[in-house]
Formats: sequence, structure tokens, C-alpha cells
Amino acid sequence: MEAAWYVVHTYAGYENKVKANLEKRIESMDMEDRIFNIIVPTEDQIEIKAGEKKVSKKRIFPSYVIIEMILTDESWYLIRNTSGVTGFIGTGGKPIPLMEEEVQKILKKMGMSTYKGKMDYEIGQSVRVTDGPFDNFVGVVQEIDMEKGKLKVVISMFGRETPIELDHNQVEEV
Repeated sequence: MEAAWYVVHTYAGYENKVKANLEKRIESMDMEDRIFNIIVPTEDQIEIKAGEKKVSKKRIFPSYVIIEMILTDESWYLIRNTSGVTGFIGTGGKPIPLMEEEVQKILKKMGMSTYKGKMDYEIGQSVRVTDGPFDNFVGVVQEIDMEKGKLKVVISMFGRETPIELDHNQVEEV
């Protein structure tokens, strides 16, 4: 069976408590081989109070937690019967997994995208930017981050070498 991401509904304000409770239960019931990641989707929110900049975490989806797991009767039961959990998101009581694109959007918004594809680029290779503000610029790959699916590309702009970070799907071979 293959792991997928599922959305779990919690009581309002209980997202972090549910995550902590689940982590304890997963360890005590030896379910690490079926339940892999538990994420409370948050993003940084910048507030300026009394002239000082303060960064705080804001929940992207209040009352929801996303979980990467292999869905079995045992894993479903463990999560469903954890304090603070009201249920899975799905139809007819059956959890429905998120599509990979949805998961990548959430993780990217949180700054923790986990790219699982294949990148056929090498350091020193020339590439053309195909998307974003640097569209049609040609540059050279300087770094490759396989885990995040990102490339650092050096382009020439205003007569200067400028490094930019791009997603794997924002470039093509020249």
C-alpha cells in the first residue's frame, strides 16, 4: 500500500494538541511504519507593534491537520479515536486522500516543499527560465536542491551575475 496525505478535522484551537497526542500514540502503539508525518499548516505572519516587527505563525487551515499515512483499519482507528479529533475529511465516513498537487501547494506555502520527482539538470548546465519575472533569461545552474525541487541559477542582469532560486518546473534545457 502507498502512503497518501489525509485531512483530519479537530476541535477549534486543538491542532497542536492533536499533533502532540498523535505523535505519542503512534510511538506507544508502534505505528511509525504506517503514519509518517503530521503537519499543522501554518505560515509566517508579520505584524508591526509599537514600531517593532514581530513574526508569528498563523494557521492556514484552522481546525485541520494533515497527515501522511498508509490508510488501514488500525491507522484509521488510532487517529479517529485520538482526543481532539472529530474525524477525517471524506465522504460517507471514508477518508479521501489529497491530490499530490494540493499537498505540494500547502507545503510550498509553508516553505517546506518535498519534491519527489526527477530533475535532469547538472551543475554548470545552461537553462532558460520559462516562468516568473525572469522569463526568457538564460543562466547557469549553480546549485541543485533535490529535496525541495529547487535550482539556484546564475543569470546576467544589468551586466552583473545574479543568483536566483527557481522551482524545477520554471526552467528548461537550452
